[in-house]
Amino acid sequence: MRVLCVGGIVRDDRGRLLMVRRGRPPGEGLWSVPGGRVEPGESDAEAVARELLEETGLTVAVGALAGTVERPGPDGVTFVINDYAATATGGTLRAGDDAADARWVPIPDLDALPVTPGLLEALRSWGILPPT
Repeated sequence: MRVLCVGGIVRDDRGRLLMVRRGRPPGEGLWSVPGGRVEPGESDAEAVARELLEETGLTVAVGALAGTVERPGPDGVTFVINDYAATATGGTLRAGDDAADARWVPIPDLDALPVTPGLLEALRSWGILPPT
């Protein structure tokens, strides 16, 4: 079974990347861009805006599709994740919903964080992060 998910790639005016530490499986304890499942009847853009507000307290304007990845899940599920560029437009940064923490992370610090498998490679392949 394929499950459609979205993520939001947000940078602040200092170039830092918005990251959340997942508070629940899959990836509990690992850092990733905020996001989650697309609800029935919801567009990708609506899902990105909802997930970012729930997980980070920030409202966003959703931009272009940055890229898509597929990740294995439990019980034969495949998560199809469409990651979109987004710009913070308001709110106050705080961890919420299934995020255990939320913060702006300087790009050089990303390699030291325990991140979800394949995240940094995907962001590099899409030109979001500089190559290593």
